[in-house]
Amino acid sequence: MKTLRLILGDQLNQNHSWLQEVNDDVTYCLFEMRQETDYVQHHIQKVVGFFSAMRSFSDELIAKNHQVIYYQINDERNQQDLAKNLHQIIENNSIERFEYLFPDEYRLDKQLKEFCDELSIENEVLDSEHFYTSRTELKVFFEGKKQYLMENFYRYMRKKHHLLMEGNQPEGGEWNYDKSNRKKWKQNTLIPPHQIFLKDVSSLLEEIREAGIKTIGRINAKSFEYPTSRKEALEQLDYFCEHLLIHFGDYQDAMDTNEVNLYHSRISFAMNIKLISPKEVIEKVLETYRISKDEIHISQVEGFIRQIIGWREYMRGMYWALMPAYKNLNALNNHNKLPNFFWNGETKMNCLKNTINNSLDNAYAHHIQRLMITGNFALLMQIHPDEVDQWYLGIYNDAIEWVQLTNTRGMSQFADGGKIATKPYVSSANYIDKMSNYCSGCHYNKKEKVTDKACPFNSLYWNFLDDKREELSSNRRMGMMYNLLNKIPASDLSKIKEKAQHIIENADEY
Repeated sequence: MKTLRLILGDQLNQNHSWLQEVNDDVTYCLFEMRQETDYVQHHIQKVVGFFSAMRSFSDELIAKNHQVIYYQINDERNQQDLAKNLHQIIENNSIERFEYLFPDEYRLDKQLKEFCDELSIENEVLDSEHFYTSRTELKVFFEGKKQYLMENFYRYMRKKHHLLMEGNQPEGGEWNYDKSNRKKWKQNTLIPPHQIFLKDVSSLLEEIREAGIKTIGRINAKSFEYPTSRKEALEQLDYFCEHLLIHFGDYQDAMDTNEVNLYHSRISFAMNIKLISPKEVIEKVLETYRISKDEIHISQVEGFIRQIIGWREYMRGMYWALMPAYKNLNALNNHNKLPNFFWNGETKMNCLKNTINNSLDNAYAHHIQRLMITGNFALLMQIHPDEVDQWYLGIYNDAIEWVQLTNTRGMSQFADGGKIATKPYVSSANYIDKMSNYCSGCHYNKKEKVTDKACPFNSLYWNFLDDKREELSSNRRMGMMYNLLNKIPASDLSKIKEKAQHIIENADEY
């Protein structure tokens, strides 16, 4: 039976059971489409990364004698729409059966369900064989419970998959070493240069420009450095384990003006397009730890594993448990606009200038930069979560909606009212100074609130707490902050709020 199998741009899994045998009656199809480049404005390195990885994957399939139909972005056959392209191939090739893998984005899941409902031929959907969990496993786990606490799910995952366990107890005696993962990097440990591949993507860049795709961000066409093949992704993982794992946990929350990567692995892009699986990543990390126990403390390893089987699997489960309503939540009723400097990095605030320019230059920022610099500022500015979502989804090469939406709208912007985070992640300049060197040399003074030189985070922070009393004052974890807010004299608070309002109305002057 002539069968067409669809592979989406984030389903580049060489180990999928589909691909273990060659069948001349099976054809695989992959499409570069304006449908996918245009639903949000993406970073140019994200578009290049996806197209490069898809082309590499297609070439590998062909080399293994699989039948492949591949539409490049400017292919004259390409109708730039998933359903139209599929209908065209089915009709032109007398296809008798259509198969696809569960998409990880709700919009594509809906589109493909509707497409199959219209088909007159057999069709089937299968698992992508990537994640530790099924789509519904988290929802079943939390059924009947009042809160979706990640820590509870994380412990369940550790036990189920026997990761860092000694019988029924956590190896080392602790489930979570988060308190050991909050050190400020003081340039007292060597950071090896990160693994780069330096590929020339000039011709692909020209194709993207010819197609008229509008993008954000910057790129060096002669030295694209992200892994776009399974081989490169495995090299990236090996490099992390050999050189960076030893200090990952210590400094995973640290930030520094002179360091883009610190000890982070930079494998999220490769994992999210499925060049490598979370299971093989964790197995490699554990193998390195077992061999080097005298050098690598368990806190470094646990902190990394928690990010994958804890947050990553948890965020995916929450996405499928709460969509589609989740995408419209705005519990704090925020409606302001994102400042223009989020698109160009032109601000006098050192932390934001560094983080945003890093994002524009590299399509990358690590989780604390996203949460406590750009996300923190957006929440204190009371930006509409739709605007924040679009920026995060577009600017980072690892941003696919299942992981971006829950992290941004939930964890970062508290727009879900506490389904994911137990409190808003907001801070004044104090936290930023504690975890980075951003405040050193900044145009603004980290200790002042209302002067011309006062750090904007300070007045915005107290203004936010005051504005959101109704929504947040009963939150148990916010009690100390509201006690401090209540001790501020009314006249002083009035000046703070006046300063904050000026910042909100004139953000691009700061």
